[in-house]
Amino acid sequence: MLRVWLVRHGESESNAGAPSTDPGASPLTARGREQAERVAARLPEAPGLIVTSPFRRAAQTAEPTIERYPDTSVEEWPVQEFTYLGGFHDRVSTSEERRPYVEEYWRRADPDLSVDGAESFTDLLKRVRDCLDRLTVQSTGTVAVFTHGFFIRALMWVVLSDGAADHDGMRAFHRFSEGVVVPNGAIVGLFAPPGSTPRLVAGTAW
Repeated sequence: MLRVWLVRHGESESNAGAPSTDPGASPLTARGREQAERVAARLPEAPGLIVTSPFRRAAQTAEPTIERYPDTSVEEWPVQEFTYLGGFHDRVSTSEERRPYVEEYWRRADPDLSVDGAESFTDLLKRVRDCLDRLTVQSTGTVAVFTHGFFIRALMWVVLSDGAADHDGMRAFHRFSEGVVVPNGAIVGLFAPPGSTPRLVAGTAW
């Protein structure tokens, strides 16, 4: 049986409201580092593989787990956060300043919209499915994936629905995402027999 622990990174400076530019550069706060330590202590078993996003906050969150299990293989996969407002990638802004643009993006619900060369919703779902494909070729054991809140919710939605990359699907995902809370440092469990699509394990988000 394959078991997957999806771990949202600890609190980052941008989560705490600090200005940021590069979506992948925001480091953990002191609170985020404490959350990373708690994740390492709370994983129910030693993972056979540790996967981390290329974004700094996810890699930093994985560090205590890597230190606890030094013999475990570590790989970087494209499980980074969904960053879709390309115009903000080269200028300092806060989450509050970006909020009107976020609302307009989801109001339009155009799955192929790429704002100033940023990732589209269709691109996000492709990364999610690629991640699921890579997980299902793992035979047995446990994989810990250090990733991001939006990516976790997108993966949950694809597993639980048909994950349609069209206007209605995008609106459905946004409703789903608005109703599902994945706090910093949360762990969501998946399981799957070898070669099958992982399924969410009810009650294993903490």
